[in-house]
Amino acid sequence: MSAIELRSAAKSFGDTAVLTDVDLTVPAGSITAVLGASGSGKTTMLRLIAGFERLDRGALSIGDRVVDGSERLVPPQRRGVGYVPQEGALFPHLTVAGNVAFGLGRGKRGGIDDLLSLVGLGDLRKRFPHQLSGGQQQRVALARALAISPNVLLLDEPFAALDASLRNELRRDVARILSETGATTILVTHDQDEALSLADQVALLHDGRVAAADGPRELYRDPPTLDTATSIGEANVLRATTHSGYAECALGLVPVRHNGSRPPDGASTLLLRPEQLQVHLTDPGGSAPAEVVELQYYGHDALARVRLNAGDDVLLVRVSGELEIERGQRVWVKVLGCGTAWPAT
Repeated sequence: MSAIELRSAAKSFGDTAVLTDVDLTVPAGSITAVLGASGSGKTTMLRLIAGFERLDRGALSIGDRVVDGSERLVPPQRRGVGYVPQEGALFPHLTVAGNVAFGLGRGKRGGIDDLLSLVGLGDLRKRFPHQLSGGQQQRVALARALAISPNVLLLDEPFAALDASLRNELRRDVARILSETGATTILVTHDQDEALSLADQVALLHDGRVAAADGPRELYRDPPTLDTATSIGEANVLRATTHSGYAECALGLVPVRHNGSRPPDGASTLLLRPEQLQVHLTDPGGSAPAEVVELQYYGHDALARVRLNAGDDVLLVRVSGELEIERGQRVWVKVLGCGTAWPAT
């Protein structure tokens, strides 16, 4: 297992800066999800680590050696890196077993059957890519990347082309496989659920820089900045006045989480997640009256947008699918737990 470290890493294509002073450490044996919008530099980061592109400046280390820096460049085939692209990129003329074994010397092909069993394709070794489903093709691509026994595994949005149910199934399988192999893994994605559910660490890439990197729970519950908070998960942002650990806002008096430092006093911006708000059909006390303006029903739960009577704030609230509410209905909203506040800008 090898850690990955990027220090002041930068990459441009022509006059377009794609990555600028990127600092990121991926602990050995862990999974880091790099989350960002299209064009934020996610795939470029993977290509730099794989050795398909070279840094303009900065340094990249895998384990205890620099593989890309001002005075050293290790070629891709000597980095011990496995790469799974978005579409799998299988060879159509080779069988499943042939694709997995591609590039391996004859003396290193003995473990192919074990690899296929690991990814759940033990009985499909003689099939060709066109005879496989999308999820099966991605499993073959994963097995091929693992065949070289990599220290580092790079996954470039491997589930993006799959339907929702198949994507969830493959996520679970990949999490199991990565746990068994122990490879240090970077998963590039724009899917927040994917990042939060799979990774030990989530790195937010914005404008070519790592805006924040932390554990999924820490990043979601205690984001370091408001921009980070609104970049990961749904967020309600309210104007507030904060004093002595409480924020006074349109929802009443809300306790404020410290977020690693003393909450601000005075004019502030308050963050509350949708699941921190409860909708009631009658006033339970300590709540704010509101009107349901939109409802999105998903079966197990629903997302309601409610407009507070006190002001024009429209808030997103996650409610149980069993709660029978409808558009235009009067409800009461109550806060659970603590909010996070930053000085108003």
